[in-house]
Amino acid sequence: MITTDSDLQGRVLSELKWEPSIDSAGVGVTADDHVVTLRGNVATYTQKVAAARAARRVFGVQGVANEIMVAPTGTHGGSDSDIADAAVHALRWSAVVPNGAAKVTVSNGFVTLDGSVEWQFERRAAELAVRDIRGVVGVSNLIKLAPRASAKDVKVKIEGAFQRNAVIDARRIVVEEAGGKIVLRGTVHSLAERAEAEHAAWAAPGVSHVDNRLAVSA
Repeated sequence: MITTDSDLQGRVLSELKWEPSIDSAGVGVTADDHVVTLRGNVATYTQKVAAARAARRVFGVQGVANEIMVAPTGTHGGSDSDIADAAVHALRWSAVVPNGAAKVTVSNGFVTLDGSVEWQFERRAAELAVRDIRGVVGVSNLIKLAPRASAKDVKVKIEGAFQRNAVIDARRIVVEEAGGKIVLRGTVHSLAERAEAEHAAWAAPGVSHVDNRLAVSA
């Protein structure tokens, strides 16, 4: 089935309207060569992230440029001090992020995370913990990975994970490994499959970096 850019624009707009967590009235969509660009304004960073996620799950979309601006209004605002205090508490109460592993800096509503953790899921959890705080307009996750586990046989383990996964077509993906650094090459059917492959690669013990070079070819 041939999908035109006009088709994609309409589908993404419909998906944004369908997603209840997004106020899509202020969001515009353009499509060029199967790459979708989102522009406009939303009240929270959570909505900006949700908009990109909604666009990525539309069939035929091969890339998403998220240029939406976060413009807190009314009760969505908050001082940098308030945001930093809330972020520290959110990280402290997280059952996933190791205590004291993440440090917070806030400037004009933009949160920067620093520190070091062992696993990618812990790094991701730290970002999720602060993303939904009122007044946040963006998050920069600079937390480093310092795996303790060995990366022995990691290539074989990742390939096995791909073969078990119902979402991933393992036949179209090549895994390269060097010292805990993973490169994924090949083609996938959708951005959702691409993200799933990266998630599976990060789950392998000892992985410190994943370079996802998978191309979407519907």
